[in-house]
Amino acid sequence: MPDVVTVLIAALAGLLLGSFLNVCVHRWPRDLSVVRPGSGCPRCSHGIAWYDNIPLLSFFALGGRCRHCLASIAWRYPLVEALTAALFAVGVLLWGPTLAAGKFALFAFLQLGMIFSDLETRLLPDQFTKGGILLGLAAAWLVPLRGGFFTWFAWLPDPRLNSLLDSALAAGAVSGALWLIGVIYSKVRAREGLGFGDVKMVAMIGAFLGLAPALMTVFLGCITGSALGLAYIAWKKKDASTYELPFGSFLGAAAIAVALWTRANY
Repeated sequence: MPDVVTVLIAALAGLLLGSFLNVCVHRWPRDLSVVRPGSGCPRCSHGIAWYDNIPLLSFFALGGRCRHCLASIAWRYPLVEALTAALFAVGVLLWGPTLAAGKFALFAFLQLGMIFSDLETRLLPDQFTKGGILLGLAAAWLVPLRGGFFTWFAWLPDPRLNSLLDSALAAGAVSGALWLIGVIYSKVRAREGLGFGDVKMVAMIGAFLGLAPALMTVFLGCITGSALGLAYIAWKKKDASTYELPFGSFLGAAAIAVALWTRANY
């Protein structure tokens, strides 16, 4: 069991990175740089001073409003910071201060980014998806997956190579299956039912978690997305034939839940 100080340090790191994640969520779907310009109010464009940019504290100190134009600050900002901090802390509680905890923290960071990007813009930026695939493959080398096809049969002498092959297999198989379902749906219904961003997202999930947890994620995401999506459509009286469901948001939430439940297969 890690000590309290270690968990608090992980939470603090989550707060700081969660603040940066908010920048990514806002700018990447809009093809903007996360480096320049500095943080500013979306309404009045006034630069945000460092003391108004402290994770969580500044939001509540300002009453959730811009200091200059008094425009409301979206609740997404403190929510992302709090969730990132909480998941970083949970990772250290479960795995201790290890590479495995770092792998989970990275995975949770990327999933939160896609959850809120898809909720706000219905876009899943390549920085999260394609970048996540590469990071997932690298993580499979550093923190080997267990129980996969290649790891069970141990075709290669180095377990890291077996893990890397399992990671690549999971990424290709799950994304390929989802892409095929999307193609069949578009042929039958004569309209697009699945964005290619979702396909890249499940490839990233497969690269991090392996085949079985990735399939579990897709199943859970479909079930919860259908149930909650239909309930929302009925509540808001929207047209079910045209409403675009943020499937990536449900996939991201399911992926974090599966990673915690299965201990990320590593």
